[in-house]
Order: sequence, then C-alpha cells, then structure tokens
Amino acid sequence: MIALYWFALALVALAIEAFSQQLVLLFVALAALIAGGMAELGLSPWLQFVTFAAASIAMPLLFRRPLLARFAGRGVPSRTEALLGESAVVLEAIDAVHLTGRVSLHGQDWMARASVPMPKGQTATVVGADGIVLLVEPSPLS
Repeated sequence: MIALYWFALALVALAIEAFSQQLVLLFVALAALIAGGMAELGLSPWLQFVTFAAASIAMPLLFRRPLLARFAGRGVPSRTEALLGESAVVLEAIDAVHLTGRVSLHGQDWMARASVPMPKGQTATVVGADGIVLLVEPSPLS
C-alpha cells in the first residue's frame, strides 16, 4: 500500500517537471520510484524515507549539470568562431606591447593581437577572438 503513495508522488513530480523543465523534480520522481520499489520488496518505511531523501539530494547534485549541458544547444556561433584555424596576412605590423595591428582574412580587414610581434606581410593563423579582435600567432609556414 505504501508503494502506491511513492508511485503517486513520482507521477506528481513528473507532471510538475513537465511544466517547469528545471530537471530537479525529475530526480525526486526517480527517488520516489526507488522508494516505491523498496516498499514493494517489503523494506521498512524508515529505510524507504532515508533512501528517498538521500537520492532526492544526491541525484540532482551529481546529474543535473551534466544533463543540462547535454541538452543545451551551442547557441548561435559568433562571426569570429568560424575563422578559427584560418590563415590571414598581416596588413599592419602587430605590436604585442601596444596591442595594435591588422590582418586581412577572406578579403576583410580585422583588428588583430598576438603575443609576439609580427611584421607586415607575414602569414598568421587565427587562434581565437576577443570580441571582434582576432587573436593570431605566426603560421608555421612563414
């Protein structure tokens, strides 16, 4: 008989989770199903409750963040993200101290920064971006 209460709690938690979509009550429902299974096996109500409480706390702590990361989309890629790994030509010498310089990539002029100075005309590889400023390093072929 107690198992029915656990299973009812699981259904209520799943129904609320369906509307909230926060991936918290999903784990409460799973914990209630575990406790209901324990009730069906004839284990003591005290053990059922302790297991329910422990599982309700532990499962969200362990599994919520990885599940949210798994189901979350990557979002909209930035304009500069598509340029990673591309080769560019230094148009204006890159000064690593003053953080000045420009590169040409696919016919477009970009501000650029590098950790080492790079002269005009050198080939650079895009390794990152800081907003609309490309982070480059000398290409191995130059």
